[in-house]
Amino acid sequence: MVKIFILVGLLLLCIQGSSQTLGKDAISLNSCPGAINIFEDGDFQLQFTGKPSGDKAISSYPSLAEINSENYIWISFIAPAAGDLTFKASKKSGFMQMVIFEEEKKDICGEIENGIAEIKRLHVKKESTIVGLDYNVDGGVMYALSMQEGRKIQILFATDGDLKDKLYLQWRFVAGGNKEPESQVIDRRNDDFAPTFSVVVRDKETQQPIVASMSIEGNKSIVGMYIGSDFLFNLDRNGALTIKCDAEGYFLNDRKVSGLSTENQEVIVFLERVSTGRSMQIEEIEFVPGTSEITLSSEPKLRRLKDFLALNASLNIEIQGHVFAVGENSFAAQKMSKARAKRVMKYLIDNGIDKNRLTAFGYGNSRPIYADPKFFYEEQANRRVEVVVK
Repeated sequence: MVKIFILVGLLLLCIQGSSQTLGKDAISLNSCPGAINIFEDGDFQLQFTGKPSGDKAISSYPSLAEINSENYIWISFIAPAAGDLTFKASKKSGFMQMVIFEEEKKDICGEIENGIAEIKRLHVKKESTIVGLDYNVDGGVMYALSMQEGRKIQILFATDGDLKDKLYLQWRFVAGGNKEPESQVIDRRNDDFAPTFSVVVRDKETQQPIVASMSIEGNKSIVGMYIGSDFLFNLDRNGALTIKCDAEGYFLNDRKVSGLSTENQEVIVFLERVSTGRSMQIEEIEFVPGTSEITLSSEPKLRRLKDFLALNASLNIEIQGHVFAVGENSFAAQKMSKARAKRVMKYLIDNGIDKNRLTAFGYGNSRPIYADPKFFYEEQANRRVEVVVK
């Protein structure tokens, strides 16, 4: 069944559609309150107005500054059950940008306007006529969105400011989601009566198991590299352990834990999916004070970043430098932070990462984690390198 929507002035007519698909207010679909409600799967045709909406809803999100046209189409959807949302949105010319917001409480347009609705997916590059969600990621098509029953999202599509062409939308919601990922258990226990030290790797958003590469350092009885989602060990002694996890399509996660040999212990490692606009903070990259020279102790962490980029070869990133300094952001602080970001970038290029995938930017002390640090560890947290997926 094909549903066709044509915008005439502020009147939205539905042709060949048996279900109610208008927003709750019959106002322009290029504003958040005038969003089209989608209730069922189908193929739809929507029309951009080619006119600015006057909708300033997204102005509270600095990350959306690249969406400088107000030629919008808004869509609203409430999950009828737990499941996965996939769709393909395409047009014949120009570009397509996409933002997916999820409601926190009960007023999603108000939450977007106030900058508190969570951005679940983001594609702002002006280089593709196709955007969407799928289990296979490519270009403007991002990972399928897992939703719980009753959760509401608002999707913004944006294009060139004066285009009035059609948007073709293929919409699919899979109740129950895709086939539930299976656990892959690696059991290295040698004593059925001794306490079990277990490590499980899970998707941060869905809580589902992820088959990942995991290395353990610190206890000779279990040191090694393993591949699986659930790992079971016996420890021969108490002691500090370093756990490093990698999986394609996810940010790396390194953990330091105190392993116990005298009682059962479970460590959960959550991995976050890579998507446009998300960032990963790289801790333990240190510089010689007052310079951009990287200390030798930082090299293991730089190798981890290099491995992450090698594992996710399609990603382009921005390396962001941040420094700690008292007072307003100064030219010197910004210059130093950029020099440090460029030094990290040089390391990656020297170790085989394509320079065309990398950019470097220095923020000085304009984006501290702790605005008024009172402890040394808070100052250290403000001195950091972040990687943002572009």
